[in-house]
Amino acid sequence: MGMRDKKRNQKRVLARRTAAPRSGEGKDFLPLEDGSGKRTRKQLQQQPEEPENTATVVYIGHIPHGFYEDQMKGFFKQFGDIKRLRIARNRKTGKSKHYGFIEFESPVVAKVVADEMNNYLLFEHTLRVSLVPPEKVHPKLWKGVRRGFIPIDRVTIERKRHNKDKSVAEHKKMVEGIVKRDEKRRKRIQAAGIDYECPALIGISQPTAKKIKFDEN
Repeated sequence: MGMRDKKRNQKRVLARRTAAPRSGEGKDFLPLEDGSGKRTRKQLQQQPEEPENTATVVYIGHIPHGFYEDQMKGFFKQFGDIKRLRIARNRKTGKSKHYGFIEFESPVVAKVVADEMNNYLLFEHTLRVSLVPPEKVHPKLWKGVRRGFIPIDRVTIERKRHNKDKSVAEHKKMVEGIVKRDEKRRKRIQAAGIDYECPALIGISQPTAKKIKFDEN
C-alpha cells in the first residue's frame, strides 16, 4: 500500500469520527454545549448536590421473638449513642408486633445502621432497616417511652366489672338473658327427641317463669 492509499484511509477514518451520529445513536449520552466531548468547569459546578442527611430515626422490621428493648439496645449501641427506642406492642396482651424504631444521637450513625443492617439475618429473621425522614416521624411516636410498657391487667378490670353492684335495670336485663338462653336450650333438647325434663330456674319471679314453661305436648 502506497502513501496515497494510507492518507486516503486516514481521511476516511477522520471523516467517520467527526461525522454526526446516526438516528438512534448517542441517546445514552448528555449533549455538551461546547461539543468537545468534555464537561466544562461550569457544568460540573452546576451539578445538584446530594441533600444533607438529618434523619436520626431508624425503622426496624421483622424483629425476631425474644429480641426486645434490652436486647436491641445492647446490640445497636455498638454503632453509637442511642437516644430513644421503642418496640410496637399489642395494647391488650403486651406481645411484640415485630417492628420498632430507634433514635440515635447522630444522623451519621443512623445512616450507617440503615445501610449496614438492612437485610441482616438475625435469629432466622431478615431485618428490614430504613431511615425515617424527620417530616414523617409521628409526633406521638415517643409518647410514654420513658416509663416503658405497662401491660393492662384485664383480669382485675373484668373482676371489678363482674362484682360491682347492679341496678334494678341491669339485674332485670341479666335475668331476661338467663331466661332466653334456658328457653333455647329446652327447644334444642325437644327438637333432638331427647326425653329429659329440665330443672326449673331458681330465683326467678313467677310471671317470668310462666314465659319459659316447657311445652311437653
